[in-house]
Amino acid sequence: MSSSYKRINYTLRIAKNIERKMMCEAFRRLSEIRLVETYRYIGFGSLYFSDFVLFHKILNITALHSIEKDESAKKRFVFNRPFGYINLHFGESTKVLPQLDWHGEPSIVWLDYDGQLTQDTLADIQTVCTSASPGSFLIVSFNVHPGVEIDDQHKTRLTRLKEQVGEEKVPADVSEKDLSGWGTAKAIRRVVDNEIQETLTYRNGGLRKGLKMKYRQIFNFHYEDGVKMLTVGGILYDQGQEPKIDSCAFNRLDFIKSAEEAYKIETPYLTNREIRSIDSALCDSDTSDELQKLIEEYGIPENDITIYSKIYRYLPTFAETDF
Repeated sequence: MSSSYKRINYTLRIAKNIERKMMCEAFRRLSEIRLVETYRYIGFGSLYFSDFVLFHKILNITALHSIEKDESAKKRFVFNRPFGYINLHFGESTKVLPQLDWHGEPSIVWLDYDGQLTQDTLADIQTVCTSASPGSFLIVSFNVHPGVEIDDQHKTRLTRLKEQVGEEKVPADVSEKDLSGWGTAKAIRRVVDNEIQETLTYRNGGLRKGLKMKYRQIFNFHYEDGVKMLTVGGILYDQGQEPKIDSCAFNRLDFIKSAEEAYKIETPYLTNREIRSIDSALCDSDTSDELQKLIEEYGIPENDITIYSKIYRYLPTFAETDF
């Protein structure tokens, strides 16, 4: 985790805001397993604590733990902490995560890295998969911008990826040509998935049938708020919980992706007036005719209307206010 809070106001990243709200809707379905407010949330709050505020207000989670790398800014983090419920842990996540008490209630863990996948972040994934209680969620986010084909040290994308995570972690069939565009995100998802499965295999070694841990991918988001980002993750559960996981019906949400195919979060370019008109058409009994009129008569791009109709429930509204 770099000190990205010094460069980015996370509350103003539109795609990130949408992603956060989509996650929140999925977490509501955990009530089929146990009351979602009894879960513990572990994340990286930064100065803005945006996910902490949302998950507390919407899901009523009060066991909140934020890991902050920048120990030199302790006073500032404490000052900006929005709720006394939030427990601050200072230090590298590789050191803090193993020290947390993993017994008892399941956790929602979102390791929202602003940097790239590394051996340290893989170690964090191992810690959670080894320690988390059945019914827990693990989500990770990474910068997956492919970068230049060959850098100033004459290293290719594939070479750099192998150096970051370890050559043995990169699937043998991944080639240089696979890492352009969103290809890096696809490769990183595979590395993460493999790490989770390998760790669970190790964890399950001494467990009898019915108690063995499994992983089901729920999220696979691609989005761009300046650079390409990947968020991937899902639920860790024991075999006995399988019927309850099925009853959560995560797949009824159209942004749920359980395999390589990603859900790309796109944002439309629309004025407030255009948005109000589309909202009205979406609620009208003859929606298609109303939307067609907006396209043909007023020149509103059809693609923007299509994008908006998919994410309008999660789209943030920003306004300038006087303090």
